[in-house]
Amino acid sequence: MGLARSLILTASDNRWLRENGTKLPFVRRAVSTFMPGETAADMLTAAQQQAQLGVGALFTRLGENVADMREADGVRDHYLEVIGQVERRGIACEPSIKLTQLGYDVDREAAYRSALAIGRRAMDAGSYFWVDMEQSSYVDGTLDMVSRLRQEVPRIGIALQAYLRRTGDDAARMIREGIGIRLVKGAYREPEAVAFPQKSDVDANYVRIAKVMMAPESRASGSRAVYGTHDTAIIRALEAHGDGLGIAPTDYEVHMLYGIQRGEQRRLASSRKNLRVLIAYGTYWFPWYMRRLAERPANVWFVAKSLFK
Repeated sequence: MGLARSLILTASDNRWLRENGTKLPFVRRAVSTFMPGETAADMLTAAQQQAQLGVGALFTRLGENVADMREADGVRDHYLEVIGQVERRGIACEPSIKLTQLGYDVDREAAYRSALAIGRRAMDAGSYFWVDMEQSSYVDGTLDMVSRLRQEVPRIGIALQAYLRRTGDDAARMIREGIGIRLVKGAYREPEAVAFPQKSDVDANYVRIAKVMMAPESRASGSRAVYGTHDTAIIRALEAHGDGLGIAPTDYEVHMLYGIQRGEQRRLASSRKNLRVLIAYGTYWFPWYMRRLAERPANVWFVAKSLFK
């Protein structure tokens, strides 16, 4: 792990910065590039704007490790309401949640029931239900819960992190079960025994798993192949691989964060690739923002330049 990445991730875990970082004007100005606002209304407006460009969306209300079940129930109810708003507006915008937002750390059965309610509501709205992945200590429990949810919510997918050494096996399991995969690189602090420390190894693992996801037999299982990356070299490598297999560009997807790599987003949309942007909102954005920077520390320079524009 590079020094810059390590420092950024350390900052993301700092309690004082979590509580006070969002109040700093220069930080708020920087994050506005990647987040349209803190409310669901801000997200819906952004999703409608993306739809006009021919780009779909996912939405996530930021937050994690909720320890109060009343708060967790409020998160569930919020998602149910927002899915209804998305449906009424006719926007292609899919929900994406973290299980710890639903009280997973306190009551796993209650978290399961809330996730099931959200998944069923998404399915009723003709949408898809995504479950995000968190630190490595949550992987087994998250996979098991998604497998259980799959019995009631067929249109379900999970984010898997290529920097974890185990992810190739986890992806194979999800494909067998017909569960969609949004493959990302990963952005938590993990020990070397658990995660690849070198970017080159993470990239190689990403491409290796991505090609398995794109294979005809994988897609035949019902698994949805989604690549959550802003790495243009990887995107082009996967495009070339798909072309070599004779796979239509519409048979796999690229997901990016709102506001990042806008030029590449325009290119993908114009070439008729399936493209969605993840639109995040809410007040609990500091750790999320810092982890996004840590995914590619060069983004720090990009953010620094954006402050003076």
